[in-house]
Amino acid sequence: MRELSVVIITYNEEENIGRCIDSVAKIANDIVVVDSFSTDRTKEIALSKGARFVEHVFEGHIQQKNWAITQAKYPFILSLDADEELSPTLARSVRAVKESGTREGYTVNRLNYFCGKPIKTCGWYPDRKLRLWNSQKGKWEGTNPHDRFVMHDKQKIKTLKGDLLHYTYPSKEAFMMQIEKFSSISANHLKHKNSLLLYFKLVFSPPLKFVKTYLIRGGFKEGLLGIYICFHQSREVAFKYKKAIALK
Repeated sequence: MRELSVVIITYNEEENIGRCIDSVAKIANDIVVVDSFSTDRTKEIALSKGARFVEHVFEGHIQQKNWAITQAKYPFILSLDADEELSPTLARSVRAVKESGTREGYTVNRLNYFCGKPIKTCGWYPDRKLRLWNSQKGKWEGTNPHDRFVMHDKQKIKTLKGDLLHYTYPSKEAFMMQIEKFSSISANHLKHKNSLLLYFKLVFSPPLKFVKTYLIRGGFKEGLLGIYICFHQSREVAFKYKKAIALK
């Protein structure tokens, strides 16, 4: 049987961290929370749940997650964000992998929640993520804040049954704050791009994003909520290019 480390990165996650740890408590051999110096009860709650708690300066999502890997006791790792939890079906799938799994990496389907409602349209599902893997066979890559774990040597990957529940937007205010935050981070990486390209993207990418998420990816099935989500997703695209142009 494989020993499993669960790695969770946090910053002021007192509302979520307990639920996240509880969902893996029966399948993890090691739970480590890597925190960016929270000022709320995150540390207190994590320790009360039996997790190890380590603090580290946040330099970016990718950098933090790669550093967090070094704090795990075992190379086989399940990586989670604090606002995520395993569904019972997914927890059983992870247990089965521990007992008899042969792959070095496993993807999971992430089910995102908006104001308490699971959303399977708007391009939000299955939102497949590689989250269970042998850390010796890959590393976190991508462009902040959009990180992804990349396996080396074309490792064979399997998708597990069950959903990773992601309580990403408990309110509309949280949605707007995330849009502002992520568009600013993205703009900082885009500011070195050609100005003409940025203007081109500013004009055409936002409406294309809306068409893709609302019409092609089924956002219209959510009624007014679908319009709201897809519209503001397209606004985030516009924001990041406008901010990048301003930074130049």
